[in-house]
Amino acid sequence: MIIVVMGVSGCGKTTISKRLSEYFQLPYYDADDFHPKSNIEKMAGKQPLNDEDRWPWLQILSENISVWAAKGGAVLACSALKESYRKLLSSEYTTIVWVHLSGSKSLIKKRIEKRNGHFMSSSLLDAQFEDLEVPSYAIEVGISKSPEEIVKTIISKLKNE
Repeated sequence: MIIVVMGVSGCGKTTISKRLSEYFQLPYYDADDFHPKSNIEKMAGKQPLNDEDRWPWLQILSENISVWAAKGGAVLACSALKESYRKLLSSEYTTIVWVHLSGSKSLIKKRIEKRNGHFMSSSLLDAQFEDLEVPSYAIEVGISKSPEEIVKTIISKLKNE
């Protein structure tokens, strides 16, 4: 099983993905770790990524998803904001469980501003919300609850599918 926890920066993808990874005993991966240095530098310089920046990164992730699936699965924290990105991510392995963490821009901005040492600035949040195309097929979970409650909700929805 491949689970991709998606959403804008600051919505809790890492926290929720790590907990799902523990629950399902699957390896955890953070898509940010696969960005080329040029993408990290661009975002650290408060410039949003464009599709051209993202395609090589998404292709690498797609290839890894296929490998991880062959090894029994994984949980990936990845923004996957646009439908075209999700199509590319699932081009090598189509059976992905998508989980979308949703929340208000003001709540997410507050969370980003509290983070230390992350390359993503709250100034890029508007661009992420503009790019976000919410998938109708994803498990949608609001982020106003505790991480424990969010994970319980996701697990419950997965068991009922």
